[in-house]
Amino acid sequence: MRVALVNTNRIRPPIAPLGLEYLAEALAAAGHQPALLDLCWEADPEAALCAFFAGPEFGLVGITLRNTTDASPSGMQDFIPGFLDQVALVRRHTAAPIVLGGVGYSVIPEAILATSQADAGVWGEGEGALPEMASRLEADRDWHDIPGLVWRDGDRIRRNPPVFMDLAKLPPMARRWMDVPRYFREGGQLGFETKRGCAGACIYCADLVAKGRQVRLRPPAAVAAEIAALLAQGADHLHTCDSEFNLPPEHAAAVCEELVRRGLGERVRWYAYCSPAPFDGKLAGLMRRAGCAGINFGADSGDEEMLRRLGRWHTPQDIVMASRLCREQGMAVMLDLLLGVPGESEGSLARTIEVMRRADPDRVGVGLGVGVVPDTPLATMLADPALAGGLHGGPGPLQPQFFLEPAIADTAAGLLDRLIGDDPRFLFFDPSRPSRNYNYNANEVLVAAIRQGARGAYWDILRREAGKQGGNGE
Repeated sequence: MRVALVNTNRIRPPIAPLGLEYLAEALAAAGHQPALLDLCWEADPEAALCAFFAGPEFGLVGITLRNTTDASPSGMQDFIPGFLDQVALVRRHTAAPIVLGGVGYSVIPEAILATSQADAGVWGEGEGALPEMASRLEADRDWHDIPGLVWRDGDRIRRNPPVFMDLAKLPPMARRWMDVPRYFREGGQLGFETKRGCAGACIYCADLVAKGRQVRLRPPAAVAAEIAALLAQGADHLHTCDSEFNLPPEHAAAVCEELVRRGLGERVRWYAYCSPAPFDGKLAGLMRRAGCAGINFGADSGDEEMLRRLGRWHTPQDIVMASRLCREQGMAVMLDLLLGVPGESEGSLARTIEVMRRADPDRVGVGLGVGVVPDTPLATMLADPALAGGLHGGPGPLQPQFFLEPAIADTAAGLLDRLIGDDPRFLFFDPSRPSRNYNYNANEVLVAAIRQGARGAYWDILRREAGKQGGNGE
């Protein structure tokens, strides 16, 4: 069966749609014929859709939503209305069943499907569900019981329980379906996965909702082969798309050992998201030898009590130690903060900034206010009327919301400015400060730097650009 896959993500810098690449490989391995339309590059999406669907008929259409918002409380751009418009455009050009998917879709699948003109959706990974649906449609068999499927049953929306895949059974990921050279040229990096799911207990995390708590590991050899395929196309700066690369640490070590064994660590520079613990000198050294250039640690806070409230397992000392271990290996360090959750105080903010200075990373990303994802512990917590004053944004399930602890809402920004001062290591979700703006969406400094040849993790590109201007960079 011919299956259309449509990428609707048009943000800049452009980010290659990893999920559609994996889906295309799974469909091809199952005997189907995937065809991809990447609206990222189209000046006129309507004309591109019209031309794409003017050829031979498709039997099934998959459309992906990467993000619901840009995660910036200061602006909170909502991507769902534009996505729904794109789905409506696709519907005008085909009568084939339309299936929605992607991490953004999987965060609120029922609400998005109910508001769209699509026929169904897939919660979580689609490499099993979409080929199975294509095969059943081709054989004229019912498909409504497929695991992970979200579907219309009259006026109701139903979601089938998932069956998580054995990722060892995925076909080789040759990364042949998207324009890798162009994404690398205009986006500065390409993504890859080493695992899916997370066993963490973070109260706010969208990954737990979209990917589940069951951790599924990719074979290190498959990861290395995918990286080799990207290198063959000229993409030598990459970024992990895992929730936390070092959880579990033994798998992270095995991936690194395979990269070293194949000599790939000498040819690639890659970046990772990691937890501050468990992280030791042995893993830091192994990651460096495998080509890791920098790590973004989800520190969240430097206050012991706030870390517990956030559901995090690490301590302030773990943050300091992880940063030191990276510096010893010559890897750049980013510490991400998530401030303003329930219970935050001026004292906890001050303690957090003090720990960040003690850790001495290359950059600190300061997020004030936290996005509220449905079905997370934070969303349940905020049902308490006592916290309602901290909620901001729309009331509906498709309207983005964020929370900022009311006790500090009027003073937090000013306090952080005084505590941080002119320290250039601190980045903010604030377009009014372009040289320190941590919102990657439509970041003019970042886009210009990539156009001029900068490559790597976006925070590291911003660090190096600041260095050129006399700030703290390389």
